[in-house]
Amino acid sequence: MSTTPTVLLVHGAFADAGSWSGVVAELQHDGIPVVAPPNPLRGLASDAAYIASVAAQIKGPVVLVGHSYGGALISVAGTVDNVVGLVYVAAYVTEKGESLGELQGRFPLSPLVGSLREGTYPVEGAQPAVEFTIKPEAFPEIFAADVPAEVTKVLAVSQRPLAAGAFTEAASAAAWRAKPSWALVAGADQAINPEVQRFGAERAGATVVELAGASHAVAVSRPKEVADLIREAVRATG
Repeated sequence: MSTTPTVLLVHGAFADAGSWSGVVAELQHDGIPVVAPPNPLRGLASDAAYIASVAAQIKGPVVLVGHSYGGALISVAGTVDNVVGLVYVAAYVTEKGESLGELQGRFPLSPLVGSLREGTYPVEGAQPAVEFTIKPEAFPEIFAADVPAEVTKVLAVSQRPLAAGAFTEAASAAAWRAKPSWALVAGADQAINPEVQRFGAERAGATVVELAGASHAVAVSRPKEVADLIREAVRATG
């Protein structure tokens, strides 16, 4: 008898695990086990190591799902033995040795780049490090244009910042080279150029679904469609 994989949902920058709420509800309705841990957002290597440790502690097979920056993390963390599939949601799909900056630098920059607000955070024994959030006034258009205004107001002030160093760290692995993958491209994404998403997905040989008009916050605005792709991955790997 096949074992239903546990779905491990990895959120990206400027968001938290709550951004998966609609997707979690969809999967739980179908009896699919799901976990949505916090993503530290402090650096590619350390964040991927954390996600890998969460996956390794789950009994049975795991399907990793990464949104946005979370896609780069599952490409590395997906090398864990019990990970059986990868799902990228409006995400970076990085190659081994490639940084986020190098990947997105192949294509015209998205409006996100000009809408970031710089801050700092303390580092023990070193100078403060730089982190980024999206300017609150730009957040609705950049991140969640198809989400109701009353929801984006909350999301804009509850962002979790991403360490600037995460953009320049090179990925240490590309799990999609050995494991099956699926990808959802958000057709109206203003945070990650859809061309970046398409390129990475095609390079990985992923099964691709594109949602026209979908913003970067596609898991919030269209949870059923996101869950449908995850269900497909669970069926294929279970």
